[in-house]
Amino acid sequence: MEGECFNKLPEGCVSTILSFTSPPDACKSSLVCRMFRAAAESDVVWERFLPADYRHILSRLVQPLMFSSRKELFLGLCSPNLIDGGDKSFKLDKWSGKKSYILSARELSVAWADDPIYWSWRSTPESRFSQVAELKAMSWVEINGKIRTQMLSPNTKYGVYLIMKISNRAFGLDLIPSEISVEVSNRTQVCNGTAYLSCRDSKKEMERLFYGNRIEMLKSRVIEGDGRVPCERGDGWMEIELGDFFNGDQGDEEVKMSLREVKGQHLKGGLITEGIEVRPKCI
Repeated sequence: MEGECFNKLPEGCVSTILSFTSPPDACKSSLVCRMFRAAAESDVVWERFLPADYRHILSRLVQPLMFSSRKELFLGLCSPNLIDGGDKSFKLDKWSGKKSYILSARELSVAWADDPIYWSWRSTPESRFSQVAELKAMSWVEINGKIRTQMLSPNTKYGVYLIMKISNRAFGLDLIPSEISVEVSNRTQVCNGTAYLSCRDSKKEMERLFYGNRIEMLKSRVIEGDGRVPCERGDGWMEIELGDFFNGDQGDEEVKMSLREVKGQHLKGGLITEGIEVRPKCI
């Protein structure tokens, strides 16, 4: 009986109502009745779930998407897509339609990255990008990235994550923690902390024995923080959260993100950097 009542509603009216819900809700509503099924597939609904600048995003894709409806387009953008000549990756969150980006290592400012004595650039089949950066041996490690808030979804809390791996030959990375930060321009939002890049306890113990009490002296130079550690991602890489920020709906600001270990003055090596991801946080 309820289904018959729903079927009497104009399809355009149902589509407009569904466009104010969410992608998962629109998909679930297609099970209600035939009218809802047709309305849930309409371009009116899925156009609203797409970001306002989706046409500009499409123009930046390395590989064009093939689609016959706005729903197909939305689902295509929910998978990672290379943009801007392959130096960035873009995708939509399938639950909310919020935008996320990964800045490749080539998009970051890595101190002395162009000097082959300190860093090597190489391709690896595990990466979505053409090259990753591997630290060979250096005492000064500084990785910086930036993104404009206008590129992101408004009224959204974002997390910033360094995507990395540690090679088998890694050394010196965790004698003291690295300093991490995320800052919105004009310091309206600042998030500082510390992170350990490696979780190899046995290797840490060997380094502690070798360097002895010098480690405690070095730690005194670093700001206090929660000592974050890497966690596994679903793509075979590791990530460390550098911080978070809230993107409102007013103006266009620059977000700066960084990882630095410049106070230890000891050699470090074996950090493999793929990039930095800026993605919506689950609240």
